[in-house]
Amino acid sequence: MKVAYFDCFSGASGDMLLGCLLDAGLSLDELRADLARLGIGGYQLDAQRVTRHGLSGTHLRVHLSSEDRPARTLPNIERILRESDLPESVQARSLRVFTRLARAEARVHGTTVDQIHFHELGAVDSLVDIVGFVCALDRLGIEAVHSSPLTLGGGTVQTEHGRLAAPAPATLALLAEVGAPTVPGPAMTELLTPTGAALLTEYATFTRPAMTVQAVGYGFGTKEFDFPNGLRVWLGETLPVSPLPEEDCVVRLSCNLDDATGETLAYALEQLLAAGALDAWFAPIQMKKGRPGTMLSVLCCPEDAPNLANLILRETPTLGVRYHTESRFKAGREMRQVDTPWGTVRVKLKLLGKEIVSASPEYEDCAALARGAGVPLAEVTEAARAAASQAEPHVY
Repeated sequence: MKVAYFDCFSGASGDMLLGCLLDAGLSLDELRADLARLGIGGYQLDAQRVTRHGLSGTHLRVHLSSEDRPARTLPNIERILRESDLPESVQARSLRVFTRLARAEARVHGTTVDQIHFHELGAVDSLVDIVGFVCALDRLGIEAVHSSPLTLGGGTVQTEHGRLAAPAPATLALLAEVGAPTVPGPAMTELLTPTGAALLTEYATFTRPAMTVQAVGYGFGTKEFDFPNGLRVWLGETLPVSPLPEEDCVVRLSCNLDDATGETLAYALEQLLAAGALDAWFAPIQMKKGRPGTMLSVLCCPEDAPNLANLILRETPTLGVRYHTESRFKAGREMRQVDTPWGTVRVKLKLLGKEIVSASPEYEDCAALARGAGVPLAEVTEAARAAASQAEPHVY
């Protein structure tokens, strides 16, 4: 799977996101051609190679031919997208980003999405950044987007509504909506813009994937700091990741016995397993005054612990049962019936995700078929295991 990982070491903005994709291989001519299908004018794209603090990358600028920033509403944006010559998938995905941004602004201003009027959403550069980013993902064949934690600045930022605290209220609303991870940045100014936050919260999973890195690009912003004001993207292919085992909790019951007969111990073990113990076993130990003894241990589900402890107290001479909770990793499992030349055998499959790791035929089934057919037990067991290895698991 083709994947993009955005390393937001100095925040993110729409032009920085596009800039690093251009630096990683996106064609500026193709980007211009895609945006021309949007059917709006009043801007020019300019991408320059720059070096900031020893790092070389791309600085993308949207030059506006007018200072007018129309206060478009979300329905206006939808109309522009629907009347464009862009593919329907690009229209829909772009509109989702604008809707996410409008929802955040409406929450901040205490109104509804349809009622809100604000300049930032309708600005030409916002249209270019958002639609351009969606088109860029298609051009590069990117199927999944990932991001690092988002670096946030402080201080204040000038907006159409006046000077507000940074990060901008809409930016924080976007981050809160998805629970995006953040880290503090070194600058007392805006590092993460609402447009950058809207694009990443719509598209990105905030983890770094296992991947082969095939291209790296840097996109720089206009502001100059005593550190690189940039964004880095890694493009590549995801690596297959082994599925994680399941986790659960069990209770371990135990007691020390030095005056129980072998028959008593065997019967107690049989009763514990029949009563629902996940496992039960004996271990030889040395008790006080050097006497040999036996430790009885039982693993069980937490809800079965009181009943099984009571059974131990009833069936053995012990005066007390210790217990504690343990966490464990476990493979998935599934019982399956398979056909062999001699009959049907139950097999326990060990699963990791969708992969069958091993198959364990039931001994009693194999033994009965071996006796009846007069063939070696190992031959029946191997036939059952081979049949199970060809099966598809029903559950994962």
